[in-house]
Amino acid sequence: MPNPSKCSRLSRGGRAWKAAPLAAAASLTAAALAFTGLPLAQANPVSDPGQAGKAGLQRQVENLDRAPVAVLTDQGVTLGWRMLGLDKDSVGFHVIRDGIQLTEEPIRNTTTYVDPAGTAASKYVIKTVGNGNGQDKLSAEVTPLARNYLAIKLDKPADGVSKDGKPYTYSANDASVADLDGDGSYEIIQLWNPSNAQDNSKSGFTGNVYVDAYKMDGTKLWRIDLGHNIRAGAHYTQLLAYDFDGDGKAEVSMKTADGTKDAAGTVIGDAAADYRNSGGYVLAGPEFLTVFNGATGTIMDTVPYDPPRGNVSSWGDGYGNRVDRFLAGVAYLDGERPSMMFSRGYYTRAVVVTYDLVDGKLVKRWTFDSDIAGAEYKGQGNHNLSVADVDQDGKDEFVFGSMTIDDDGTPLYNTKLGHGDTIHTSDWDPSRPGMETFAVHESMSQSGNRGATFRDAATGEVLWSIPATRDTGRGAIGDIDPRHAGAEGWAVGGDAAWNSPVGYLMSAKGERISEKIPAANFMAWWDGDLLREIVDHDFDAVAGVGVPTVSKWNWETESSDRLLTATGARTNNHTKGNPSLQADLLGDWREELAFPSSDSTELRIYTSTSPTEVRLRTLMHDTVYRTAVARENVAYNQPPHPSFFIGEGMETPAAPSVKYAGTGK
Repeated sequence: MPNPSKCSRLSRGGRAWKAAPLAAAASLTAAALAFTGLPLAQANPVSDPGQAGKAGLQRQVENLDRAPVAVLTDQGVTLGWRMLGLDKDSVGFHVIRDGIQLTEEPIRNTTTYVDPAGTAASKYVIKTVGNGNGQDKLSAEVTPLARNYLAIKLDKPADGVSKDGKPYTYSANDASVADLDGDGSYEIIQLWNPSNAQDNSKSGFTGNVYVDAYKMDGTKLWRIDLGHNIRAGAHYTQLLAYDFDGDGKAEVSMKTADGTKDAAGTVIGDAAADYRNSGGYVLAGPEFLTVFNGATGTIMDTVPYDPPRGNVSSWGDGYGNRVDRFLAGVAYLDGERPSMMFSRGYYTRAVVVTYDLVDGKLVKRWTFDSDIAGAEYKGQGNHNLSVADVDQDGKDEFVFGSMTIDDDGTPLYNTKLGHGDTIHTSDWDPSRPGMETFAVHESMSQSGNRGATFRDAATGEVLWSIPATRDTGRGAIGDIDPRHAGAEGWAVGGDAAWNSPVGYLMSAKGERISEKIPAANFMAWWDGDLLREIVDHDFDAVAGVGVPTVSKWNWETESSDRLLTATGARTNNHTKGNPSLQADLLGDWREELAFPSSDSTELRIYTSTSPTEVRLRTLMHDTVYRTAVARENVAYNQPPHPSFFIGEGMETPAAPSVKYAGTGK
């Protein structure tokens, strides 16, 4: 099908282009119709019920509210709100300001609205119409934000002194999100990092790790102190926040140890125990997995962490690096209810363990162990993972780096490409059936001098690759160039440094588009079109911090055009420059970016103020996207992706086969 962008002048980030007209009007795609004012949900209807629906399964998702957001701009007040997973395709919305309905007819082609007469004192409500079955309701009332971000006040922990007498401070690091109290609105789960946090490869004592929960209005719900037997660093604490038991209220789960203290002051194990060795590593003593009540931060259940560390050297070294490489994730292993996964190891031995939460207790589902599965499965894990139903049986798999583990814990396939830092799974090439995985690789001997591979997510077949002679530490993929169908993937190539702006920009079909590439950290849907924007930072190497930025890839000049510079905020995790959290948190389907203020006194949730005529259901009701948000904070952070392709020429995604937790709907 011809690309709609080649038949009309459609603005893209301030630019436009021309090309030959379509042969017939019937060739218009949903994306083109959406830009001409017709709703994407109606422009090119798809009756396919999706993978879970094909299997007769309905996935449990959060019972979310409309999350209306209003921002004061030069054009008046810009508003956005959610279209939900179970909304009818024909659902409409009215905008009410100060008790007066502004819309004569329901809005059905977008979930944004610009009120030129709006002021800072205006109060807005969104009214849903056409859903029936008691679903036509009024949203919560909102007043406009003065800036393009919502500021959540944070309770910064006090400074401390480490065991070896060195002072340290705290900064807000990674975050997660879930509806902890069941009111339909998200809460933020914030992890605090001490300034002496360490990578596993480095020795040194660290301060305690704290985990807080906050409502969007800044109300602090609780704090958990993980204690001094949990070391601080990107690979130690992988927290999951999700509604695992289906009661409509999320739980929070993470690795704990002797001395961990919940929000009520209850201590796990021996509060006086100190297992830190002279290098600051914790290589002795019991390890636990704990699930906490999300609303209260109190302990629900604690079990021994599986797998145990055992002999430290059996994980690849003797000093404590590879034994403590942890990952975590959420997956719908039965196709309907979420299970949690916690793992250990990926450089050599890798063990993956899954649990269900049943009547408040952690119940082990299955264990995958490379020592049992076979030596070929060692060393295949990444610093992150993907979760998706890659074999289209309605149940999720773990794309665990270069191998994929089936929903029952058995190997689905193994590419034997080895370890890597980055992985992305979605429908990157919609002309092919199923999903694809794009990943970068560290070991050239294992990958065959392939720095990155684009492969069939169901089989592991390599469809194309990017050559390299050294560890390729960065790679990203998304639709950033409308001239080529599907998504574009990019990574450094040859002998270029891992953060080089020179590499290979490839089409979904493996065509080399350019040797100039945008930053390869995060991407987000930010402006009004279907192309994805580049999330990065202006990094100050002296200060060791970055100022967050959002840019649009200019395919004509092969450079990035700045859309946002978040002055006063900072990025996380040094050169990776990632937000604390990226997700569809407020307003329409586009993503919000959460960054700490430079002094960590607040978390700023930035939202787009660009109107859009693209209408999609909230991405949080697509479980591939939602589970990606849940593991976004894990190890080397990765941006979330949905199960379907978003980009130029996209087809209307099928309505998700879901039910709302805690409601029976």
